[in-house]
Amino acid sequence: MNDVASLQQEIDQLRTQLVQRDAQVAERDAQVAERDAQVAERDAQVAERDVQINVLQEQLKLLLKRRFGPSSEKLSPDQLGLFNEPEEVVAESGAEEAPTTEVKRHIRRRKPRISIPDNFPREEIIYDLPEGEKVCPHDGSELNVIGSEDHEQLDIIPAQIKVLRHKRLTYACPCCSSHVVTASKPKQPIEKSIASPGLLAFVATSKYADALPLY
Repeated sequence: MNDVASLQQEIDQLRTQLVQRDAQVAERDAQVAERDAQVAERDAQVAERDVQINVLQEQLKLLLKRRFGPSSEKLSPDQLGLFNEPEEVVAESGAEEAPTTEVKRHIRRRKPRISIPDNFPREEIIYDLPEGEKVCPHDGSELNVIGSEDHEQLDIIPAQIKVLRHKRLTYACPCCSSHVVTASKPKQPIEKSIASPGLLAFVATSKYADALPLY
């Protein structure tokens, strides 16, 4: 009987501890939710403050322009309202409150790389490994070509455009599959650019020697 009573007492104690632990977890979750709400409110206040700062900076630029800008130029009265700031329009209209616009925060997304059209003719430049590197250093087996790392550049010849495709052959050991090596290629004037040395030379010559517009 004593053993049964002792076991029942231990079970009651465990149940009490579980209830207390659940209460602590619920309290902790409530604190986390409250903290998240405070962070969201603070972010909204920061965004609103940024908008106010931008408006004040624009007003400051306008005042500095009026204060220190050139005053000798004379404009027609009909042209003075073409470039008025929004604050001036509101002031002249006699509105009591300036209209507000909610500015949403955005994430700057990286623009995709420019692709070269497929209809341009292509010339492949293959970079291969030296014969001494075509052998696996682990077991001496001859390496097999399993693919290539391709990089395309836009090249230009007077009255002719072509694409230089740089193919760096990649080798792997067919036995152990633990040795993979890719052929190297010469350094480029602008790494990872679609402009080849010939295209860069053509643009520089057209701009600075022939005095042609850059576009």
